[in-house]
Amino acid sequence: MDKNKAIKYVLENARPLELAVYKYFFENESKQAVIDELAEFQNTDGGFGHALEPDFFNPDSSPIATNDAIITLSRVNALDRDSEMVKGIVRYLESHDSFNEDKKRWLFAIDSNKDYPHAIWWEKKDDGISKFNPSVSLAAFMVCYGKRTSLYEEIIKEAIEYLKDGEISGDAVNCYLLAYELLTSHSIDDIVDLNAFKTSLSKAIENCICKDISKYGVEYVPMPSVIFTGKYMEFITPEIIPLINAEKDILGKLQMEDGGFDITWKWYTPYTDEYEQARNWWRPRITIEKLLFNEIQIGESL
Repeated sequence: MDKNKAIKYVLENARPLELAVYKYFFENESKQAVIDELAEFQNTDGGFGHALEPDFFNPDSSPIATNDAIITLSRVNALDRDSEMVKGIVRYLESHDSFNEDKKRWLFAIDSNKDYPHAIWWEKKDDGISKFNPSVSLAAFMVCYGKRTSLYEEIIKEAIEYLKDGEISGDAVNCYLLAYELLTSHSIDDIVDLNAFKTSLSKAIENCICKDISKYGVEYVPMPSVIFTGKYMEFITPEIIPLINAEKDILGKLQMEDGGFDITWKWYTPYTDEYEQARNWWRPRITIEKLLFNEIQIGESL
C-alpha cells in the first residue's frame, strides 16, 4: 500500500466530515472539527440524515444514520453527555421515531428512504427490522446517556442472548462492538455479564470475518479492516491474525491508481448518477479505514 498516495487521495476527495476525521487521526487536529462537520447532518429532532450513510440520500432522521453518527463520535472520543449533539440524539431516540413498539426494535430501513436515491437494501421490507442492527447499540447508548429504562435493558439482554447462537454480519458486529464499548466504559455490568458478552462477541467476530482471502476487495465480504481500525484490539485472536496479515499483504493490489480504495457493491436501483456520487463519498471514507487498519501492530494487540 502506498500510504502517501492514499493520503493525497483523501485530502483531495473527502467530504468535510471525513476530512476532519482523517485530520483527527493523522494530523492531531481537534475533535471539535469532526463535531462541527457532523452537526451538518443532524436534524432539529436530534436524529441524523442527509446521506451521512452515503448509500441513502434521505434527509429525514433515521436510526441507522443516527447510529452512524454515534459511531463517529465514539471514534474521536466526543461522546459528551452535556453536549448539544448528544442531548439531541437522546431526544430523538426517546421519541421512538422509527421504533417498532411491539417488537421493541428500531428500524433498519424506514419508509421515506424510497423517496430519495438509495441502495436496494434501504427499501423497507416487511417490518423494516434487521435483527439487532442498530437496536443493540442504540439501546446501550440510551442506557449510558439517556434515561435508563427496563425497555432498553431488555433490548440489550435479548441482543446478547441472540449473539450466543446467531450469525451476524459485519455491520451488525460493529453495532455489538459499540454496545460493548459503551457498557464497559460506563462500568454498567448489572444488565449482562460483560465477560460473557465479550466471549460471545469474540466468537461472532471470528465467524463473521471472511476466510476466503481471494474475495477481499472483490466481493462484499467482511474483511478485518471492517472491524479493526485502531479500536477493539482486544478482540484480535490468534485465529484472526493470519487474516489481518493477509489483508495487509494485498492492500497494495486493492489500492487504485489514484491512491484510493473502492467500494465492492452496487445499488441495484436506477439511480446511476447518485450511485456514482455515493461511491465518491464512500471511497475516501474507506481509504481512511485502510490507513488506520494498516497502522495496526499485531504484537500490541495480544
